[in-house]
Amino acid sequence: MIYKQFQDLQLSALGMGAMRLPVIGGDDAKIDQLAVDRMVDVAMERGINYYDTAWGYHSGSSEIAIGRSLGRYPRERWYLATKFPGYDLSNMDQVKTVFERQLEKCGVDYFDFYLFHNVCEMNIEAYLDPKYGIFDYLTEQKRSGRIRHLGFSAHGSREVIERFLKAYGKGMEFCQLQMNYLDWSFQDVKNKAALLAEYQLPIWVMEPLRGGKLASLAEEDAAKLKALRPDETTPAWAFRFLQSIPGVTVTLSGMSNMQQLEENLSTFEAEHPLNQQEMETLLGIADSMVQKTSVPCTACRYCTSHCPQSLDIPMLLELYNEHCFTGGGFIAPMALMAVPEEKHPAACIGCRSCEAVCPQQIRISEALADFAQKLR
Repeated sequence: MIYKQFQDLQLSALGMGAMRLPVIGGDDAKIDQLAVDRMVDVAMERGINYYDTAWGYHSGSSEIAIGRSLGRYPRERWYLATKFPGYDLSNMDQVKTVFERQLEKCGVDYFDFYLFHNVCEMNIEAYLDPKYGIFDYLTEQKRSGRIRHLGFSAHGSREVIERFLKAYGKGMEFCQLQMNYLDWSFQDVKNKAALLAEYQLPIWVMEPLRGGKLASLAEEDAAKLKALRPDETTPAWAFRFLQSIPGVTVTLSGMSNMQQLEENLSTFEAEHPLNQQEMETLLGIADSMVQKTSVPCTACRYCTSHCPQSLDIPMLLELYNEHCFTGGGFIAPMALMAVPEEKHPAACIGCRSCEAVCPQQIRISEALADFAQKLR
């Protein structure tokens, strides 16, 4: 196992995420505790010491299951992370109640790592609102030793992350980002990572395989990678990419079965970062994957001055691309929660004024109509 230095700790470079644990009968809320125990046993034996869960994972069962499994081992052998569930605005005034319940669910007296969960467009105003006292309460728990290290996870834009850091950056010790070679450009992760470097914050990675989309590739793309590294598996390329990015400390993988765990453990026995040719090839594959489902908006913004509804068309098309590539998901709907309803894609009246000035000749009205339909 590769280990990374974080302050005075040695953290396993591979962390076990508890969002996709094995379940019984396909019921996400019914975790197979025996299967989890077996996976944790192998993970501990092979050197994983970082385990990540959250309030909402597996309909609230994840914290209980991972706490039970880890509780069979001495407390000093593992580091546990969980998060305040700010992805649900109804929790914002419940920080004390939630935190105390999380300690009970996990069966611990303190959390090694604790995060503001999912800082994004939808919740940034509430997270920054002093009336909820979230930052103050969590900072107090850190002072008392019930939180050892405080950080945040983010799915929001660079601008949202920057707002959060300007307010709370001095109290943050790390940031958890959705990072992979596809999102390096697609979700502007390159610039998000640069922002974190400015604040000297190490990066925890989530979704290294983009929800499994990078675990297998089209035959022609897989052949390109195989020609460069004949013995490397397709999923391993995603991890080798992350091993090439400065600042990455822990890479979390939500492993659902023993095979995935064994494969990832083998990958993290040694670091093999990408050279320039390998990096260019991988990012080229990512670009081609995105182009197959995306409209080619360059955000020139010629369209916005011609829209009678004053829609932020480039922003809407960016979210449309994300929604189409992912096949749904929560990111686009979540971002639109921060946008007035009269500025949603359904507000497009189909006048095509924007299309008359679009250098890319995008059928914008059709894209927005499709987006509105997909969001229903």
